[in-house]
Amino acid sequence: MNVYQNIRHKTTLPNRNDYLSIRTIDLHTGGEPLRVIVDGFPELKGDSVLARRSFVKEHYDHLRTALMFEPRGHADMYGCLLTPPNDTDGDFGVIFMHNEGYSTMCGHAIIAISTLAVEMNWIDAKEGDNLLKIDAPCGRITAFTRVENGKIKGVRFHCVPSFVVELDRSVEVPGIETLVYDLAYGGAFYAYIDLGKNDHLKLDLTPSSYRQLIQIGMDIKQAVNVSSSDILHPFEDDLSFLYGTIFIGGSLHPGIDSRNVCIFAEGEVDRCPTGSGVSGRMAIHHAREELKMGESMYIESIIDSVFRGSVVETVDFGPYQAVIPEVEGTAHITGQHTFLIDPDDPLREGFILR
Repeated sequence: MNVYQNIRHKTTLPNRNDYLSIRTIDLHTGGEPLRVIVDGFPELKGDSVLARRSFVKEHYDHLRTALMFEPRGHADMYGCLLTPPNDTDGDFGVIFMHNEGYSTMCGHAIIAISTLAVEMNWIDAKEGDNLLKIDAPCGRITAFTRVENGKIKGVRFHCVPSFVVELDRSVEVPGIETLVYDLAYGGAFYAYIDLGKNDHLKLDLTPSSYRQLIQIGMDIKQAVNVSSSDILHPFEDDLSFLYGTIFIGGSLHPGIDSRNVCIFAEGEVDRCPTGSGVSGRMAIHHAREELKMGESMYIESIIDSVFRGSVVETVDFGPYQAVIPEVEGTAHITGQHTFLIDPDDPLREGFILR
């Protein structure tokens, strides 16, 4: 048997007891990647998703970087780890991870995981809506995976109570001067920059402006962090931080209401319209009386993928008049991986070049 014949017949890696083997299934939601860790991750301690999130940060952050960073990932990679739910009424919990650390909510991940639950037969799916109760760090998310003629047609989810902290704030950003922004929460806090109110930015929300959007988005995030002392969740200190900047502009396509480009974590650019960001936008538009209960908005991303957003309920949430947003999108499986982490590899914990 020659070498080529060996290649054809010996495609399974030999067992190495000193390697850590982690299995994942990868998907994308509107172009935004999601790496779902399904096996091989060490057991987490804690009695809630938030407690397990803290445990991962303290004990296994090197595995986050190994799976999100190069050479296994890239600067804009996103992932999640499935956990037990917070209580017996939930289906499972989820911890989100990215290049900076661990987020509190991720709508694109909810859409992807709910798709995967049906595709992998984790639930007994039926025609119509298939309900999942998912415990995220920010609270319980209710998701509905729609099946028609045996095929998944999309996922919509009800986010946690989403609210506006303040509309039309001003912030001084070095090199940019004064900007007007809205501060709102949709499972995570964002500074929303409407380009119609900040036309001196002269930004183009397309891939050609990718690097400029990262720089300006991070500059805005830093300036808002310095100037704002009220980025505070009413009930959880661990949720009290500014996650990103969202630029809002006009749509480039008929039938779409607007365009959303989110710069989050350590300069990641969301390829999809951002589920938690759309949730916060629903709170903003409802507060401005631009969106009535049950009305829908269609919001596109930097690569033209689209989410539908609406408001299904209003609730009191601490000191805030909040809304329960509904966000809808689609996800697709892209592959599965068995990642091996060699203890002798000097780059085993990963690195990032942008």
